[in-house]
Amino acid sequence: MKSSYNDLALFVQIVRLRSLQAAADYLGLPAATVTRRLKRLEASLGFQLVRRSARHFSLTGEGEVYYASYAALFDELEQVSAQLSRDAQEMSGPLRVSAPTNLAAGLLSPMWTDFMKAHPEVRLELMLSNRTEDMLQQRIDIALRIGPQTNSGLYQKKLGWVRTRLVASPEYLAEAGEPVELEQLQQHRLAVFKQLGRWRLQHQSSGRQVTLHPSATSTVDDLTLVKQFVCDGLGISLLPANEIQQPVQEGRLKIVLPEWSGPERDIYAVWPDGRLLNVRARRLRDFMQDYIGRQPVLQGRC
Repeated sequence: MKSSYNDLALFVQIVRLRSLQAAADYLGLPAATVTRRLKRLEASLGFQLVRRSARHFSLTGEGEVYYASYAALFDELEQVSAQLSRDAQEMSGPLRVSAPTNLAAGLLSPMWTDFMKAHPEVRLELMLSNRTEDMLQQRIDIALRIGPQTNSGLYQKKLGWVRTRLVASPEYLAEAGEPVELEQLQQHRLAVFKQLGRWRLQHQSSGRQVTLHPSATSTVDDLTLVKQFVCDGLGISLLPANEIQQPVQEGRLKIVLPEWSGPERDIYAVWPDGRLLNVRARRLRDFMQDYIGRQPVLQGRC
């Protein structure tokens, strides 16, 4: 039978206080429980650790060796635990965050400013990338991700979602003609964002669903560049609503076939499974949830 960590820790506390009763009082345990657990530890080791009497406390030779072997280790563990506890409860300190470039540097760019102004004691390290970083390897505290994560080693909390819409520039539509039926799309130049290479479209009133494999005249893995192509009149594209909101408002883009919308892109806060979020990461998660919750386009309402 192996000795448990808790029984070992109890033995160290008994020796430090030089009394089973004092250890029981300090830990808030019944004296009988302390005696029983000490006996259990001794039974698992196969030798006596403490000579017990009403007036005298002393260690056996084996007890002296055992205590000397583990006392320093328990001191170190307690110090590390105390430091981790302080770090977890303090707003002051580093916060390493990963987020997709287009969303984080676009519509959400004021969010980071607002968070840092509200919490100037946090040292924010914001890693922007459209690649999915290994959170453990990169020591990332919390991340913003598009789409549900298949990695079972991650916790995830949905913060919002974005529609995708077909768009083109007014100049392109004036020259090429505006499609009025879905089937007419294949007669047009199509600029495709690589992550949306298959267009799963749904009619908003009837619920009819159609999957298209667009014959692309250009395929790009960067949203900003695809949006620029479309604004420059290079065809029709299916893009997230948060990317097209401003150019549509400015008249540089127009929604095509407005009764149809593409796949929804869910927005998640994710963090490693098994890791307790420190207070800085928890505060950012809640801050992001509140901020994203107040953006209609990030709640599927545009």
